Amino acid sequence: MSRFIPVDRQTDYLLPPSVDEWLPDEHLARFVVDVVEQLDLSALTQQYAGRGHKAHHPAVLLSLLIYGYATGVISSRKIERATYDSIAFRYLAANTHPDHDTLATFRRRFLPELEQLFVQVLLLAREMKLLKFGTIALDGTKVKANASKHKALSYGHAKKLEAQLKTEVNALIQRAEAADNDVATDGMDIPAEIARREARLAAIAEAKIKIEARAQERDAAEQTAYQDKTANRDAQRKAGKKPRGRDPKPPMGGPRDKDQVNLTDPQSRIMPVTG
Repeated sequence: MSRFIPVDRQTDYLLPPSVDEWLPDEHLARFVVDVVEQLDLSALTQQYAGRGHKAHHPAVLLSLLIYGYATGVISSRKIERATYDSIAFRYLAANTHPDHDTLATFRRRFLPELEQLFVQVLLLAREMKLLKFGTIALDGTKVKANASKHKALSYGHAKKLEAQLKTEVNALIQRAEAADNDVATDGMDIPAEIARREARLAAIAEAKIKIEARAQERDAAEQTAYQDKTANRDAQRKAGKKPRGRDPKPPMGGPRDKDQVNLTDPQSRIMPVTG
């Protein structure tokens, strides 16, 4: 009898899964969806002409950006990837996958509206007694005012808090713009040539063969060096001289944990580098 919980990544669900079942009730992503659904988005929706391909609803794109920026997922590419990798983002996107160009274009097209709506969400969260919204503090700790110590929020302090939140939202959106303009790759991407499992397994097998072949070459060179050193020390002893230091240890054969194939090296490349 196995001591381990069975691992099965192949069996399909008996019934189609619901994204609503994937998150706990108190998750921030649920809060974002509920708040955004209460906002007036007519300034955004009215600017869609309705021609050509169907567009992602502004509520979905807005929810993804707000949640992403508030939780440290800044670049549009990372948000797009998260709609596949993250349960929270998948829930926000309702199991759709807006690409990074769509997300970045939406942010730039509706920048003034986006900033205003983001601040509205934060103020609503503050009124509902949330102390933090992702990484954004809502308790007014950055605002120096005695009113921040009281349960009742004075009008003057509320204005200062709103100004603080506007500044933070503006800084987050500027970071997002900078991240989208950075052409550097976000993390490690699997090349398209080995995206499918069959191709990936074949590439892994080929990589192992190359690593083992290199290990054999290294073993032969190390064995030759070991034999030369041993013969030299034996010759010194026969001549009545004491060799310096310890006798060399015989090399350990086979691949080692740190052996690797450099994918950018033309001699060891598994897949061609493109772009």
